[in-house]
Amino acid sequence: MSQNKSEEQQVSNRIFTIPNLLSFIRLLTIPVFFVLLLNGFNLAATLLFAIAASTDWIDGQVARRTNTVTRLGQILDPAVDRLLMISGVLGLFVVGRLPLWIILLVIGRDLLLLIGGAWLLKKHHIRVAVIYPGKFATTFLYIGFAGLLLNWPLMAGFGMTDVSWLPLLNYDPASWGFIFIYAGLVLAIFTTIYYIYAGLSALRKKNQSGEGCEAA
Repeated sequence: MSQNKSEEQQVSNRIFTIPNLLSFIRLLTIPVFFVLLLNGFNLAATLLFAIAASTDWIDGQVARRTNTVTRLGQILDPAVDRLLMISGVLGLFVVGRLPLWIILLVIGRDLLLLIGGAWLLKKHHIRVAVIYPGKFATTFLYIGFAGLLLNWPLMAGFGMTDVSWLPLLNYDPASWGFIFIYAGLVLAIFTTIYYIYAGLSALRKKNQSGEGCEAA
């Protein structure tokens, strides 16, 4: 009980903190990233995307180490992460470097977590904490997307299949970034199952607790 109370006290209502500022900056990089990518500045787009993705880890570390975890940050940080991820896959789709099924899987997962997390928080005051495998999944995907953005060097296909919608696993040359993308997708699927289970479990416990109070 006292531990939960202590953790709750560490979360403030402040808005202007360094972690929140980093999240806002990361949000503002998204339109700049699109402009660079669509105008053929692959290296600049890759560097900007990599810098924006790295601030995800930095602002979390700063918030915890300086005790500046805020309620705004708890919502803003994962929301900007999802938007950055979605912008990355959409940009790669527009320039023709990413298969449609990967785009639909990544965007569908992120929208599910974004909308589901917002609903749980707003309607039931439940927040499912991010787990490290989820962070690893996001990191792998970011690295993979950066490889596709850079579009160099290309690797020979592994020749495991003939289907065209599995880049690098077929016979055609493709970006090394697909290695990280496939690893990230596997982790993303498993962590999504965990988040859904954790969210439903927390909701069920809350409902059971409410019924118990009414019965008492």
